[in-house]
Amino acid sequence: MVRAEDFTFPSTDGVHTIRARRWTPDGPVRAAVQLAHGVAEHIDRYDAFARYLAERGFAVAGDDHLGHGRSVGDESELGWFAEEKGWEHLTEDEKVLRDRLKEDCPGVPLILFGHSMGSFIARTYLGWHPDDFSACVLSGTGWQSPAVCAMGRFLSGREVRRHGGKYRSPALQKVAFGSYLKGIESPTSPNDWISRDPAVVRAYNADPLCGFTATAGLMRDMAEGLTIIGDAGHLAKMKKDLPVLFVAGAKDPVGSWGKGVERAAAAFRKAGMHDVTVKLYPDDRHEILNEPDKDRVYADVLDWMERQL
Repeated sequence: MVRAEDFTFPSTDGVHTIRARRWTPDGPVRAAVQLAHGVAEHIDRYDAFARYLAERGFAVAGDDHLGHGRSVGDESELGWFAEEKGWEHLTEDEKVLRDRLKEDCPGVPLILFGHSMGSFIARTYLGWHPDDFSACVLSGTGWQSPAVCAMGRFLSGREVRRHGGKYRSPALQKVAFGSYLKGIESPTSPNDWISRDPAVVRAYNADPLCGFTATAGLMRDMAEGLTIIGDAGHLAKMKKDLPVLFVAGAKDPVGSWGKGVERAAAAFRKAGMHDVTVKLYPDDRHEILNEPDKDRVYADVLDWMERQL
């Protein structure tokens, strides 16, 4: 039987308290997995996947990032990281959680699993703290060119200067997510790009902690994060023998329908990473853990993790 419980820890921003959740196996712990969720969602959406892993001997932990889930101070902070150094605080909070997980599960391998924005956090982490994990899974990731990152920093920075970091800009929202429904036949919701399962999309739309318009400050900070992870110097700092698995839907717009995922994996290999695997699911969209073939995805990720042990 899996035991699930909440805990908290102070954010590295010195202001907020981060809410986290752990899933503990009933029996020996073979390895520990740290989950990093995406933008405009929260860690409770990973409960089924975390329980699946815990039932097979993996301890699992994840948090609600700054500006997300139950880590927010009030509604105005939903989709907002910090006045400054937001991406740094976001990533360093994962360091705090990692150290807590290592303390709770001594002597076992630690695996980092990041989805979407969480994959960008993970890719930042791998350059800043290269020796902390034994393996990494990057789900629903992508690749942004330096020109796109520069434009994102310019546009979001301008909105922050004009309206403040907590301003929710329709223009930025359109630039960031407006093209995601292209290629999806007869969409019935602005969020149909996340999954081809209508029940998943309905639940996402009905969740007050999901799908919100991100603040200009978050957009600025994420553009900074995307710039970091695309930098050759940052990529060169990653541990060369770290096994990395890229998993994504071939119909995921975040990964440019597979092309951005392959581009990110190629950048890892160019940086000297020796063990990089890419797995694309032909019919899946963004949230491969919530697609109709999720049982296959779960099994594939588990199989890869077990081979790293």
